[in-house]
Amino acid sequence: MNAFDPTPPEWTRTAIHASQFCCPRCQAGCQEATSVWLNRRSPVFTEDNRRKWQEFYHCGCGQVWWAWSNDRPASTLKPRDLLP
Repeated sequence: MNAFDPTPPEWTRTAIHASQFCCPRCQAGCQEATSVWLNRRSPVFTEDNRRKWQEFYHCGCGQVWWAWSNDRPASTLKPRDLLP
């Protein structure tokens, strides 16, 4: 499964919008998702002309949820943690 595939996977059809950036059922964060898909084909533009898109997550508890990319919390990783 490619998170950047232009075609949405079947499992995204049952997604619900999460009011917080976590699973609405078990409150697991996006890092615990078993599958991820980013809807980059249909961006929405904010008032200041920035793009945001839907991020879909298939949680380990079975819930499928989505949230806006600009609602994702900042990373807790330090820049050097991202290097190989």
